[in-house]
Amino acid sequence: MTEVKSLSRMRKSLLLFGALVACRPSTSAVPTTRAIQETRYGVEAPHGAVASDAPIASRVGVEIMRAGGNAVDAAVAVGFALAVVYPEAGNIGGGGFTLIRMADGRSAALDYREVAPLAATRNMFLDDSGRATNKSVVGPLAVGVPGSVAGLVGQHQRFGVLPLSRVMAPAIRLAEEGFVVDSQFADRLVGYRRLVEPFAGAALLYPGGQSLAQGTTLRQPALARTLRAIADSGAAAFYAGALSHDIASDLRGAGSIVTGEDLAKYKAEWREPLRAVYRGHALLTMPPPSSGVTLVEALNILEGFAPLGEYGTTRATHLVASSLQRAFIDRNDLLGDPAFVRIPVERLTDKSYAARLRNSVGTHAVATPAVTATMREGTQTTHYSVVDAAGNAVATTTTLNDLYGSGVYLPTVGFFLNDEMDDFAANPGKPNMFGLVQGEQNAVQPGKRMLSSMVPTIVLDDAGRTMLVVGARGGPRIISAVLQTIVNVIDHRMTVADAVTFGRVHHQALPDTLRFEPGTLAPAVIDSLTSMGYALKEISSVASLNVILRTARGWAAYSDPRSGGKPAGF
Repeated sequence: MTEVKSLSRMRKSLLLFGALVACRPSTSAVPTTRAIQETRYGVEAPHGAVASDAPIASRVGVEIMRAGGNAVDAAVAVGFALAVVYPEAGNIGGGGFTLIRMADGRSAALDYREVAPLAATRNMFLDDSGRATNKSVVGPLAVGVPGSVAGLVGQHQRFGVLPLSRVMAPAIRLAEEGFVVDSQFADRLVGYRRLVEPFAGAALLYPGGQSLAQGTTLRQPALARTLRAIADSGAAAFYAGALSHDIASDLRGAGSIVTGEDLAKYKAEWREPLRAVYRGHALLTMPPPSSGVTLVEALNILEGFAPLGEYGTTRATHLVASSLQRAFIDRNDLLGDPAFVRIPVERLTDKSYAARLRNSVGTHAVATPAVTATMREGTQTTHYSVVDAAGNAVATTTTLNDLYGSGVYLPTVGFFLNDEMDDFAANPGKPNMFGLVQGEQNAVQPGKRMLSSMVPTIVLDDAGRTMLVVGARGGPRIISAVLQTIVNVIDHRMTVADAVTFGRVHHQALPDTLRFEPGTLAPAVIDSLTSMGYALKEISSVASLNVILRTARGWAAYSDPRSGGKPAGF
């Protein structure tokens, strides 16, 4: 099962496998916990830890740290391993964002978001009547120029300590020798058959017309050759070497407008992390075209309300929803690729600006313009968090956008391609696949990075050490999930287990609806919020997280029960 559909079921699962203990308020910067045994979703580790959506990938990260690698080496190893064992979201055919905080105080943000091909045009996804088609979601036109290889290799070059060949060895081994398909992998294949089967990936995942069954060993020799070429020659193999010619040939054969020239021109961008403070805790997050600005803006609004009120109360829910709503209004109107549009980052993240927005939060909901939109409830992307014994930390969110991306698979080189072109405003002012309504600043342009909801984030304790490493999958709901996890740890003093497991809400301004997970809001709270003017809708999930929290004995790593991940540590 890919999602846990009620809070009560989540709690039963936690009890079955042994939950992390409840948090007691303390005067320390980090919540106190008792020692715990490894559980299905959590592990406490004295030295280093990895939390990812694939148990195999989490173990790969630990393997690399045990071999002498640091957190960056481990994160790169996890990224390449996810491309093998978690191909629906882990990838080398997509893109993402990595936030790095080294124990010596250095920090960096790497943007390897996909870009629009040079042949892209503003109205390429509209039909003759000006309506958006599904070509931005399914098929070869949906593909943006992949950035993942540039990002993974780039962060290793700058911060890694082991040779790239050693870091990539586990992923190559998994591709060559194969791995055993588990129940969740098999279930997702059934769910995404309609997307994948029309393309070349059908031969890999649906041999003889049958979906791979649980217990099957999946080997990917074409992907192994690609990974070996990258391990031998670095990112140049993917973007400019002989391998790039194979990629371009497969792209051309699939009908994509991404060319060899697009690959050769691609560049990952090192950016300055966005810095903020929430209730005395410094935090680092991703600048545009990621949505760290939105996260900071919402936290700044919330910070002025003290106390927020107990978790799940009408007051606390109203304040979280109102803060997210206002921050999303600015996101939808003002954010985009900083190389193409001017973004008022300083104003949006200024606490005085948040104070003005806070003044508009009263005792009732404030309406945003109505829009008719159907919001997809997929849990797209994947996030992994890594820390090592020295305190180095990495937060990475990477994606193909929809699970299995565009559905397009390149058989010669062995990987799936993204459908990130849908993250542009294909028809500005109209909703995309997530129900988000955005403006001209995020319209399609050649060479442009599309706006992203991904917000890998690192929170520091009062000694300036990494305290919390957090990120999520789930489209725009990522922002809401990350915010509420930070609030749960800092305001509500929850353990990492409770901070991740407790039910969440989501408000993205348009559609003007407060969405909530089953069991999150008591009937009396629902009645109160309704009387305050909120339109409410229950949805199955508000994103899925992989989180690591510092403890007195090391690290507590936790993978969200809403997904199928599992952390590892040592």
